[in-house]
Amino acid sequence: MSGPSPRPPRAAFGKLLLNEARMAWRVPFGLLLGLGFPLLLLVIFGSSPKLTRPIPGLGGQSYFQASFPVLVGWTILALSCLVLPQTLVRYREMGVLRRLSVTPVPPTWLLAAQVVLNIGLAAVGMALLLIVGRAAFGLALPKDIPGFWLVILLTITALFAIGLCMASVISNSAAARAIGGLFFYAMLFFAGLWVPREMMSMPLREISDWTPLGASMAGIQNAMTGSFPPLQSLLLLAADAVVFGYLAVHYFRWE
Repeated sequence: MSGPSPRPPRAAFGKLLLNEARMAWRVPFGLLLGLGFPLLLLVIFGSSPKLTRPIPGLGGQSYFQASFPVLVGWTILALSCLVLPQTLVRYREMGVLRRLSVTPVPPTWLLAAQVVLNIGLAAVGMALLLIVGRAAFGLALPKDIPGFWLVILLTITALFAIGLCMASVISNSAAARAIGGLFFYAMLFFAGLWVPREMMSMPLREISDWTPLGASMAGIQNAMTGSFPPLQSLLLLAADAVVFGYLAVHYFRWE
């Protein structure tokens, strides 16, 4: 009679996480899209005199100031809903998850390593935006610090739940790129990358308020100016995290 399979040492998770980090460095899609592009746009916006002038329609803010929350959202969105699903779907196609199931290392560890890695990259990206924005362009820091980080935490939880849900139901890499790209640009539009939320028509603004990234922007913008994030935004992000997290667990396939 065979005994229970041996449990892998905890150090194995660290090695797995390190290996995933090396892979991310060799194929720097996530580094460029999640960290590089938002930082580049921050520098471009902050270096343009036209974009740093106060705009009456933005409540006296400049486009540079109004775009900062959107760039923070871009960082989280790119890593959670583009990089994470594409990586996991590719691993499923290659049989990596299936092969892990016959080793002492559980496949869930690979999922956890990917989530931890991408959340870590998102944290680095947000820190770079805050540091460079403040040091180089005098960006005002959030006035409501607890409210700001509460929204960030809920945004990360909600968007990574959506990304895992995508990885659960999307069947191949091509579909992951197409669906992820469509979702990415739609969310950035409603977040106000092209047209600031304050300048949107009322119907668009109302739709934006009910999207995950639009709700996040409403919360971050409030925190930047010293107001606590709207309750609607917090509840919407929490609901997204619960609903999509449940769907991700229920429908995830290893092969």
